[in-house]
Amino acid sequence: MESPVAAPFDLVLKSRRVVLPDGVREAAIAIRGERIAAVLDASAVPPGARTIDVGDRVIMPGLVDTHAHINEPGRTEWEGFETATRACAAGGITTVVDMPLNSIPVTTTRAALDEKRHASAGRTWVDHGFWGGVVPGNERELEPLVEAGALGFKAFLVHSGIDDFPMAAEDDLRRAMPILARLSVPLLVHAELEDDTPAPAGDPRSYATYLASRPAAWEERAVRRMIDLCRTYGGPVHVVHLSAAGALEDAGRARAEGLPFSIETCPHYLLLAAEEVPEGHTEYKCAPPIRERDNRERLWSALVSGAIDLVVSDHSPCTPRLKLPEEGDFLRAWGGIASLQLGLSLVWTEAEKRGATLSDLARWMCEAPARLAGLSHKKGRIAPGLDADLVVWDPEATFVVEPSILRHRHPVTPYLGRTLRGEVKRTILRGQTVYEDGVVRDEPLGVPLLGRGA
Repeated sequence: MESPVAAPFDLVLKSRRVVLPDGVREAAIAIRGERIAAVLDASAVPPGARTIDVGDRVIMPGLVDTHAHINEPGRTEWEGFETATRACAAGGITTVVDMPLNSIPVTTTRAALDEKRHASAGRTWVDHGFWGGVVPGNERELEPLVEAGALGFKAFLVHSGIDDFPMAAEDDLRRAMPILARLSVPLLVHAELEDDTPAPAGDPRSYATYLASRPAAWEERAVRRMIDLCRTYGGPVHVVHLSAAGALEDAGRARAEGLPFSIETCPHYLLLAAEEVPEGHTEYKCAPPIRERDNRERLWSALVSGAIDLVVSDHSPCTPRLKLPEEGDFLRAWGGIASLQLGLSLVWTEAEKRGATLSDLARWMCEAPARLAGLSHKKGRIAPGLDADLVVWDPEATFVVEPSILRHRHPVTPYLGRTLRGEVKRTILRGQTVYEDGVVRDEPLGVPLLGRGA
C-alpha cells in the first residue's frame, strides 16, 4: 500500500474488509475531491482526518451496470432517469449505461442521443452513459454517435419487441462491424437467431409453453454466427444476457483463439429456474427465457471459472398492465424483468453458497462492466486516481424484498417476498454520499459519461 500523502483528505473510509484489485484486506480509502487520493494501511490515517470506520462492513467499488432500459424519453411511464437512478443509488450502483431502446426515439441517430442527453440532464442520482443502436440502414450514423459520446452499440438478431428498433440481418452487421472495428467500440448483441421451431402450442399460462417457443438452439446458432463475424472483422463483440449454457463451448473456443469475444449473464438466469415459475406469473417472462435448473448450474460454473465475464441486470421494466397479470399469458405479456436495485444482493445470495468470494463479485459487477464500457480509467476499482465511487454493504445482513423498498417506477418483479443476503448501507458517488440507510440524497449528482476513455 502507499505511504500517507501529505496533502489533507476530505474523507477517509476504513474497513476490515476492503475489496481491492489484489484482494480483500483491512485498509483506509482516502478521498480528495471526487477521486480516490490514496489507499492506506488502516494504521496510517493522518491524525485529524475526517474518518468513517465501518468496521466489518465491506467497502467495494461502486457497481457498474451496463445493461439497463431506462426508457426515457417517450416511455417514461415505464421507467425514467429519476426513478431508475434512485434505484441504482439504493442498490450500490454508481454507474449505469442506458440501452438504446425502449425510449422514443430509439438511440440510433446522433439527434436521438442528443434528446436522450437532454432528458437526463440534472435528473440522475448516479453517473450514466449511453449505448447506441445498430439497425438496418443506420451505418452512416455510427461514427456521429461515437463522436457524440455513445460507448458502443447494441443490435438484435431477432425481433426486439418494438417495431422502431428492427433486428439487424447479417448484411446489416457486415456493413456496421468494419466501422465499429475502426472506431474501437464494441458491438453488443442480443444473440437469438430464429429457426424453424414450430409455433408454440399449449396453455399460454404455462411457462413451459413460452420456454419451448425460444429454445436454447436459437442462442447457440446466434453465438456461432457472431464468432464468425468477429473473426472476419476483428472488432470486439459482446453477447448480452446469455441464458443458454450450451453456447459457452463455442464461445470458449473463440476466446482461446484470441478473438475479442465477451459474455454477460444476469441475476435472473443465476437465481431462477424454469421448473419453479408459477403458472400465469408473467413477471418472470424475459427474452432469452429463464431455463432449467441444470442450465442454471452450468452458468454458475462458467461464471466462477471466468468463461462468463460479467453480471448485469438487464433491467427491462414496463407498466404493470403490459404484463397482463389477470390473463397470465406468457406468449402475449411484455418480456422483461425489473431488478435494477437488487443485483448485488441477488448475486451474493447465491454466489456465497457456491464458494465465490467478494473479489469475484467485484470482478463480475464492477471491474468487468467498466472495462466493457471503456470506463476502466475512472470506474470499477478502488485505486488512486479513480473516481471515489464506493458501496458499503453488509454481506451477512438479510432482508425481504417488499414493494415499499423498491425505487424503480413499478414494483413488479419476480423477487417480491424473497429473502436476500447482503444489504447496501451506503453508496458514495465521486466522494459524496448519495444513499445511506434507506434514504436517497435529495440532490441529483449524476453526470453523463460521454465517450470511451474520455
